[in-house]
Amino acid sequence: MSEAPPFVSVKLSATLVNHARNAAQTMRRSVASQIEYWAILGKALEQAGLTTGDSQALIARQERAHYATGETVGLSPELDALHGHVLAVAKSGALNERTRAVVEANRAKAAKPGKPRKAA
Repeated sequence: MSEAPPFVSVKLSATLVNHARNAAQTMRRSVASQIEYWAILGKALEQAGLTTGDSQALIARQERAHYATGETVGLSPELDALHGHVLAVAKSGALNERTRAVVEANRAKAAKPGKPRKAA
């Protein structure tokens, strides 16, 4: 059974890479680490049962909160509870720590020596 190579190349839109570059500078990550962080976060949201629509609604709600006049618009009790939970976990630093642990574990796996790759 052959193991997958530690790194693979993928094509990403220039827009995504530029957004990641900007976010990476702010968070002091590499572009690849920023995209990996976003992927892990997205995977966690999917595993929590959020649909793309739910995620977009939460993001839109969060963005609206910056411009709100004091009124809050509830999406649903379930999404309100999940939104509160995500914010609490983010504020506590647990989400960041868990993500960091997963990234480090993935890097350790990638660093293990394996079969040399053939040149294309």
